[in-house]
Amino acid sequence: SPVGLDLGSSATTMEIVTHLINDTIEFYKWTLTIADKRVEKWPLMDNPLPTLAISTSYLLFLWLGPKYMKNREPIQLRKTLIVYNFSMVFLNLFIFKELFMAARAASYSYICQPVDYSDDPNEVRVAGALWWYFISKGIEYLDTVFFILRKKFNQVTFLHVYHHCTMFTLWWIGIKWVAGGQSFFGAHMNAMIHVLMYLYYGLASCGPKIQKYLWWKKYLTIIQMIQFHVTIGHTALSLYVNCDFPHWMHYSLICYAITFIILFGNFYYQTYRRQQPRRDASSSSSKAGKALSNGTLNGLSKAANGAVAMGSKDEKPQENSGRRKRKGRAKRD
Repeated sequence: SPVGLDLGSSATTMEIVTHLINDTIEFYKWTLTIADKRVEKWPLMDNPLPTLAISTSYLLFLWLGPKYMKNREPIQLRKTLIVYNFSMVFLNLFIFKELFMAARAASYSYICQPVDYSDDPNEVRVAGALWWYFISKGIEYLDTVFFILRKKFNQVTFLHVYHHCTMFTLWWIGIKWVAGGQSFFGAHMNAMIHVLMYLYYGLASCGPKIQKYLWWKKYLTIIQMIQFHVTIGHTALSLYVNCDFPHWMHYSLICYAITFIILFGNFYYQTYRRQQPRRDASSSSSKAGKALSNGTLNGLSKAANGAVAMGSKDEKPQENSGRRKRKGRAKRD
């Protein structure tokens, strides 16, 4: 009967879902056997739930935050932003310094560096710096929070959300399984770029007196795009030399970097290239408009003044000539 068929199909669907969940759990348990034992007791690293909860809260705030601020005045956070941005400068500088010095002390190769899961002090130092890098991506969620509280909703773009949410979530995987080796390269390069980026934002937060000297914003976007190309090249080279590093992570990183090249490239084009002709046209038209309006107004005012002057001068001779005619007629009469 139809009822029996519906019940049978529902039971089959439930079985498939149950098997899928069980297989996923078993696969996750297996991956834990090859995870980095050094980091399993570190904060947030025991299981993915805290990281997923933070990211879910972030997405929830993206939805509720604008609704909360809709009928409220923007919150002025000038001092908070100055402290926050310069704190991020120092944090990223610390991460870069730790990764660079530890990798150098461990004689890391910039072409192929497998992960060393030993308790060697330099290797643990690299893992610790990478963990701080992961934590910094969680702290960066505050970028979005501050935008929303200041009602800068236009800044919360898809690129902004995609970048922040995926970096924090995916780097949990990086720290859990590959806290060292090839992972150091992209992290220490990105940390240095974030030093420059947060330095720019920190200086911009200081007010108009400093902002007029910040002409180099677009070059930050260019540097970021160069970073993604370098990442793809470095990863492809690692695959070419058959580096002893998880190849699935290499392929995933290449795909991930391509998405950033597309999104950042579109942002750069929309912000700096596409609007440039419009700015030039608008500036030239505004100048022409000002000249035209000034010329027209001045011309009209001068013509009007001239007409008034001419009128006042012409009226007197007519009046005098009229009087003369009258006097002449009177004499004749």
